[in-house]
Amino acid sequence: MTDFPTGLLFDEAMAVTAEVAAAHRLEIEHPALSRCHGRVLAQDVVAPLSLPPFDNSAMDGFALRHADLSGEQTELRLVGEQFAGLALGLALGAGECARITTGAPLPAGADTVAIKENVRVDGDRVWVPQAKRGHHVRYAGEDVAEGETVLRAGQALTPARVSLAASLGLSSLPVRRKPTVAVFTSGDELVEPGMPLRPGQIYDSNRELLMGLLRADGLEPTAWPRLPDDPRQVEIALRDAACAFDLVFTCGAVSAGEKDHIPAVLGQFGRIHFWKVKMRPGMPLLLASMDQARCLGLPGNPVSVLATYLSFGRALIDGLQGRVEPRPKLRARLVGGIEKSHPRREFVRARLRSDEDGVLWVDPNPATASHRLRAAADSDALMVVAEGEQRLQEGAVMEVWPYALG
Repeated sequence: MTDFPTGLLFDEAMAVTAEVAAAHRLEIEHPALSRCHGRVLAQDVVAPLSLPPFDNSAMDGFALRHADLSGEQTELRLVGEQFAGLALGLALGAGECARITTGAPLPAGADTVAIKENVRVDGDRVWVPQAKRGHHVRYAGEDVAEGETVLRAGQALTPARVSLAASLGLSSLPVRRKPTVAVFTSGDELVEPGMPLRPGQIYDSNRELLMGLLRADGLEPTAWPRLPDDPRQVEIALRDAACAFDLVFTCGAVSAGEKDHIPAVLGQFGRIHFWKVKMRPGMPLLLASMDQARCLGLPGNPVSVLATYLSFGRALIDGLQGRVEPRPKLRARLVGGIEKSHPRREFVRARLRSDEDGVLWVDPNPATASHRLRAAADSDALMVVAEGEQRLQEGAVMEVWPYALG
């Protein structure tokens, strides 16, 4: 009997993950705008000014008063020019116009712009065609009104959102600190790529997989030396990392084997929030806290690492930063049929493709074992098959998680 939950349903474990992350939300900082890309906004942003801040021209041409137009062509007198930049204080009277460039403020009295290509000019005389009032004018505040909330706490700061902040004159934004991350792989059988293999040894592929996933999500993980199959060495390494990092990810040694020491160490020196989730692959997943760190123990098979990181790893990272926007998930129609004979939620490696009618299809890889890394490399998404035994026919609509999620 344990004093922590074990064998949770997927959604139950995800709820615990969200709760743990929310209780340890990272502090707010205010980096320069150039360092805000990909960060999670910590507070709402209210527009300090309107966008555009003044009425301006949407085209190169001539600013005029719509009331002066009559018939197919109207002759006006050219009285000045206003280029993009400082407003020159021009004002138009009856029958007058001014040369103007894109983005330039409209002269007082002007309410319409005739584009350069449609206008005939002879000295200070300008002939312009009939046009609707307000044609080619961008009005102050038509995009953003001063005082309007334009960005919400919990949003991920995409380039477009950072650009919006820049257009409002903001030089920094309140964001959650990015978590620091320590990465461990474990097992005496692991050898660094490039070194010779002895009988019974394999190359460590999980380190590159997990480090790459973390970097793709905008983090800067630190790879620690491999954990040997020795409980004292595991204890020393994990306790050192847990004192210095916000997140500790481990790969392997979280099941119930004689050399799987991580659960015992985390149970003795920290607090286990749950162990084992009813998912495939990735069942031995473990979430714990120790010192200042949240520790996520991933199984050792590479595809289990992929599935548990894309689900629980990202959820933990997002929760610590207060992200409220869900990661995008797709719906696609199943290529061929699939039969599932176990009750766990399953994540199947698959490829996405769109047909000529714009229908998105997901084609599952036939290799289902969690050590089959080639199948993961040949795929670009995980297809989610819900809990329960089931037989799905061709064309069934499936939930799909692309490897690359925004």
